[in-house]
Parts: sequence; structure tokens; C-alpha cells
Amino acid sequence: MPTPLSRIPARALVTALLVASFGAQAVAALRPHVPLLLAATVASLAVEGVLYRWHRGVLSVFAKSHADITVRHVLRDLLLVVALLRLGEQHRETLYTPLIAGLLAFYALHCVIQALSVLVRRTRTLPVITRNIDASALRLSPAPPVLLRRPGDRLLAFGLPATAGLLTTAATDDPRCAALGIALSLGLSLLGLYDLVVRLLPSRRPASEHEALDWLDAWLAEYRPTAGLYFSGGASSAYQANMWLEPLAQLEGRPLIVLRERFMVQKIGPTDVPILCLPKVSTLMRLEQSSLQVLIHPSNSGKTSQVLRIPTLKHTFVNHGESDKLSSCNPYAKAYDEVWVAGPAARERYATAEVGVEDKDVVEIGRPQLDAVRPYSGPPAGAGHRTTVLYAPTWEGWDGNPGNTSVVDAGENLVRALLADPGVRLLYKPHPLTGSVDPRAGAADLRIRELIRAANRERAGERPRETGELALRTRELDRLTTIAVRAGADQVERMLLQAAPEPGRAAAVAAATAAWEEAFWASLPEGEHQIVTDARPTLYACFNVADLLISDVSSVISDFLASGKPYAVANTSGLAEDVFRKAFPTVRAATVLAPDAAGMPELLDTVRHPEKDRLAEERAELKRHLLGPDEPTSQVRFNEAVRTLCSAALEHRARMTERLAAELPAEIPDQRRSVTPQQPARPA
Repeated sequence: MPTPLSRIPARALVTALLVASFGAQAVAALRPHVPLLLAATVASLAVEGVLYRWHRGVLSVFAKSHADITVRHVLRDLLLVVALLRLGEQHRETLYTPLIAGLLAFYALHCVIQALSVLVRRTRTLPVITRNIDASALRLSPAPPVLLRRPGDRLLAFGLPATAGLLTTAATDDPRCAALGIALSLGLSLLGLYDLVVRLLPSRRPASEHEALDWLDAWLAEYRPTAGLYFSGGASSAYQANMWLEPLAQLEGRPLIVLRERFMVQKIGPTDVPILCLPKVSTLMRLEQSSLQVLIHPSNSGKTSQVLRIPTLKHTFVNHGESDKLSSCNPYAKAYDEVWVAGPAARERYATAEVGVEDKDVVEIGRPQLDAVRPYSGPPAGAGHRTTVLYAPTWEGWDGNPGNTSVVDAGENLVRALLADPGVRLLYKPHPLTGSVDPRAGAADLRIRELIRAANRERAGERPRETGELALRTRELDRLTTIAVRAGADQVERMLLQAAPEPGRAAAVAAATAAWEEAFWASLPEGEHQIVTDARPTLYACFNVADLLISDVSSVISDFLASGKPYAVANTSGLAEDVFRKAFPTVRAATVLAPDAAGMPELLDTVRHPEKDRLAEERAELKRHLLGPDEPTSQVRFNEAVRTLCSAALEHRARMTERLAAELPAEIPDQRRSVTPQQPARPA
């Protein structure tokens, strides 16, 4: 049975159409056959547009096959020239010679523009990328138009008049059409060439690498950072750094964020803290000469070892969440000067794991992020007295352990059981990485979402009167947290636009966020289940409206304990319940749910009737064990830990300076005293 057209992959279909159109154009040029030539040429141009608009992945396949856009465009115009020569008489060949010369000149200009475009891009690739910093001294400027930076787009746009002119001449036998089209293409190319040449003038191009590094040294000397957040990772891991932005912003002194990947600058959430991206190790080492004393690490990465080489800095590992998983006791943690944890449980966890982290290097600071989590205020109340249940499963992890996530084996059962209770409003917030390793998790996630949508279609809740409040609050929050940047902006242009923030912006963002969250929850239809995957509302905002959490063994349940509310953990590990509780201490005060979701009605009943909740006292004790005491607050303890480690860094630096001075003979020139082994003196 033939395969239906609808089932043919779109990319294969588009590729076949492009190949067929070129074949038809070749046949039409050699015969010659004007109607077929017109149809085939227009078809090939249309397919090119589809490729560049929707199927850019196919373009890389063509490029690897040495059939990139330049080859295809030259072939298309060459076939048109062949058709013109075949259509005309012999004595008219000389008539097309100037046209062919103009066409060759256009392609020569295309190559020159491409070379200059690469050169301009290199001049705009600075050794340091900034955000929330006034870097105008680096001669920042808007990026060149996208057409001048993308050879495929440029050739299609600039070459279209020439191709259209040749095609019109083939149809009308009037060479003036081809001459006009080629002249327009040449004119566009010359304008593009002029734009790039001007950008290469010394006064117009950004600072050189040497100038940029000198600026970096001067900025560090002026700002005098004290403690910084160091982060390196993939695009999907930015949340690990973002959860520490607010505690970092509230630190005493002058905080700083140090990144290693250029793309990560835009992945970091809204903050007023200055951001430096230092991709090269040699640039990173310039931090040694700065006033920076402490770097805080929320995650481990391959590039962490590079910054650990700086002897003047103290390093501490804070992790991006604490759980009973083995990843919370990574042996890499022993590479840091200190390991900061939430409470006694994590200290015990490191001692039990025996990964080389000494107890004297473990500091309990609580979880500063959780200061915004509101405490338990009683059973569900409000309109309809619906019980809001947050189901926030973690992802499948890298080790293939079936107990990592409940999505695959228990997710649908848990959701069905919750949806079956008419008094439940479900908030489903899956981990951002769900399905990234195990396709079964991704498929289960999609089925869960469909279950929720189907339940919403059957539940006719009363919608709040539309007041426009949420739209107003959204616009205000977007205005404060985003900067209008055109699609074609490069990193240098973004640096220009994302300069030092206005004073008081952080406080305004906090107020606008609180107002947005209030408006968001108020705008939802009564009892409507929600699939929460956007950046807003945050996980902690969901904590504040939830009466019950259902999750897996992960940092989510440790964080939720700050609220004091009931929680349940899905046991998909295959272990007996008593063994499961013993293996994972964070489950001690939880209701354990089997994969078939048995016991869900009883769990909901204890949430609605606190007098039946036998785990309340155990939750309070577990909270102290996992997160530490309520007083002083986590932010205060975080500040104190930073201050203490900064003092240790300054004392260490003073000892090293005295030791170096004692080891150098008095007659040695001063230049050796001011240069460290990692930063050799530059020649005068």
C-alpha cells in the first residue's frame, strides 16, 4: 500500500520538490521551453523560501553535500543564462556578454561582503560580555542588518532582482529586464559593502581585545566586587543559577555574577546584579587581581576546575537544591573550600556518603530562597473550599533509576485519582527536563496533560469577570524585567541596551511580581486545573497557593517543608514502604503513595481535616532537621557565611603577600612583586 502524502516527512518532501524543480529547470533550459522554465524557477525560489523560513535544518544537509545556497543560486542563474543563449540567435550572444559580466560581478561582491561580514563579526566578538554594567567605553554599537550577516538570506534577497530580470528576459526576449535586475542586485550589494566597510573604520568598530581587557581591569578596580556567583552549564540548566539571584542581590557588599558561556548571559533571570561573562580561561584569571574574595557555586561543571585555580579566591558549593539523591553528595564537593548546606540533614548526608568532605568545611545556612514561602495557615478555605494539590514530579535523571520520577509508572494514576475528586484543583508542574533522557517520561507527560485538559472540558467553572488587571500587571512586570531587543541584535548590541539598571528597579520588580501573582490566581476560573510550565508563576508561588504537594524524592519536597503543609511522595522505586522511608529521610514525614495511587482519598481527607493529620509534628521536626532553625532567617545566615569566608580569603591573601615579599630579595625590581604566576607581565 502506498504511503499517504500526509505521512511523508515534510523535510523529505521539500527536498524532493527542490531537486525536482532544478531538474525541470535544466530540461527547460536545454530544450528550451519558456513556460516550464518559468514554472521551475519560481518553484525553486519558493522552496528556498520555505527552507529558510521553516526547515533550516535541511540547509545544513545541503551544505555538507557541497550544495549550499551559493551553489544553488549560481546554478539557478546559470541555467537561466543557458536558456537565454539557447533562445536567442547566434549573433545575439554578444548582447548578453555585459549581462553575464554584471552577474559575475554580483557574485564577486557577494564573496567580498561575506569576507567583510566575517571580519566585522570578529571585531564584535569581545573577550568579555556584560549585563547590568555601563560598558559604553567599549564603543558599543547596533549590529549590522541580518542580511549582511547571513550569506543565505543575503544571496536570496540581493540576488532576487537579478534572477527575476533574467527570467523576465527569457519570457519577453527583452534584455533590458535582465540588465535592470542585475543593476538592482549590484546596487544592493554595493550598499551592503559600504555598510560593512564603514563599520570597520577605527572609530566605528568596538574596542580591541587589549582595550576590552584593560576596561575590564578598570571596571573591577572601580566596582570592587566582594562575593560572586559562578555558573557554567547548558541552556536548560540556567534555573540552577536563577534560584540564587535574589539571595545574592541581598548580600552585603558588592555582589557579582560570573558566567562562562556567552548564551548564558540572556538565560539569567531578571536581576540588578552586574554580570560578567568571561569565556576564555586567560580572561577569567584576571579576577585574581581584583578585590573579589568569594565565589559561590550552585552547580558543578567541567569549567569549574578552571576557576578553582585562582589562589586568591575562596570557593563554596551551595548546590541548586537538596535531596536524598546521590547527586546531593557529589564527590566533587571536596574541591571547594566550604560546602554550604541547609541544615543538619545535609551535614549528616555528607558524613554518611564518605566522599571526602570534612565536617569542619560544612556550614549550615538554611535556604534563603525559602524566606518567601508562606507558612501553613490552616485547611483549605475560600471559594468552594477546593483543595489545591500541586503535583510537581522530578525528571528521570541520568542513571536510569526507575525511582527517580513518578511520571512514567505512577503519574497518570495519581492524576486520575486527583481529577476524580470534584473538590480538588490540580496544579501540574513537571520538571523542565522531563523526557530529555527517557522518551517514556516525555510521552507520559503528554498523556497527563491531555487528562487535565479533558477534565477541564467537563468541569464548567465560573469565570471571574474580566477586569484587565492581569494584562495590566503582566505589561508592568514585562516592562521592568525585559528590554526591547530586536531579533537581529548580537551580543555587543545587547550589552549596549542592557547597561546599568535604574536605581530602585529591584524593589519595583519585587512589588510588580507580587501584584502579578495575585492577579494571576484571581483571574483563573473557579476550580480549573492548571498545567504550569511557563516561567511565571514560579514553583514557590505554587507552594503558596497549594494545600498539598505530591512529588518524588527531590529538592522540591525539602523546599516545600518550609511551608509546614502536608506532602506525599510517590514510591516507584520498588522498595517496601518501610525500606523506602529508611532509605530516604526526606520521606519520613510524608504520606507514601503506591504507583496505583491507592490511599489518595484518605490523604485528601487529612488535608481537609487537620485533626486527622498525624504527621504534623513530624513535619515540623523534619523541617528543622532539613532546613535549620527559623531564626535567624536563612538570608541572615547566608550573609554571615559570606562575610566569614570573605574574611578568610582576605587573611589568606595577606599571608601569601607577606610570604612572597619574604621570599623575594630586596634588590629584585618591584615588577616581580606585582605579578602573579598566572598573569605574566606584559612587555612595555
